[in-house]
Amino acid sequence: MGPDRRSARIRLLVAEQAVRRGARVGVVDVCTAAVAALPVGGAGLSAMSRTAASHPLCSTDDISEQLEELQLTLGEGPCVDAFVRGSAVLTPDLLTAALQDHWTAFADSALEAGARAMFSLPLHKGTISPGVLDLYVGIPTVLTTEELADALAFADLATLLLLDTRIDETGAPTDGSMPERGFEDLGAYRAEIDQASGMLTVQLGVGIEEAFVRLRAYAYTRGRRLADVAADVVARRLRFSPDTEPEQSDEEI
Repeated sequence: MGPDRRSARIRLLVAEQAVRRGARVGVVDVCTAAVAALPVGGAGLSAMSRTAASHPLCSTDDISEQLEELQLTLGEGPCVDAFVRGSAVLTPDLLTAALQDHWTAFADSALEAGARAMFSLPLHKGTISPGVLDLYVGIPTVLTTEELADALAFADLATLLLLDTRIDETGAPTDGSMPERGFEDLGAYRAEIDQASGMLTVQLGVGIEEAFVRLRAYAYTRGRRLADVAADVVARRLRFSPDTEPEQSDEEI
């Protein structure tokens, strides 16, 4: 199956979950749709950063919730490795000596929680890596090539949603002020977010990851969409400074 057809099919599956939930499409719908479409028992997604505290965003069941909390608390596991490496970590069976040695604390805790296999897929757009999508299974499992391609497509869509919604949104909007948006608009501001992050690296003298964290933090504290804040930065209506609060202007400068 071609990437465009696969992407369209995954978008439809996620949209159907949002319709059932009666809310705007969110990353929680990606997790729910992935569980329905793939041979996995549950899914979880965590926001992660090299410069700020990571935190779980959503999970489909108690086990996936425990797995997200365990990895972020212990600082080890496939989710952590996937984020650091920037590539998928596929674990068909946690009950192996090598993994027991590699994840000395997490492997036993994950098995006790009810997971036997895990698949961790990093979210990334360019140099920005906002988190990781985790899938778990209660029995030893190997994903086929097609199943893995679908899982990666779910991760790609989660990335778009995470970059294009309120930072504190895990599903439904936090209030009724957000306009409904179609899937055709999901990626409309991705380039602008990248551009804004690049501009902040110059304004703040920091790396791209830290610049993106600062952009997200500003959006979060003011209850604004990340895409709208990025647009202000690119249009030079908003400028960041290392020593002072960001300055907002009503006109382009």
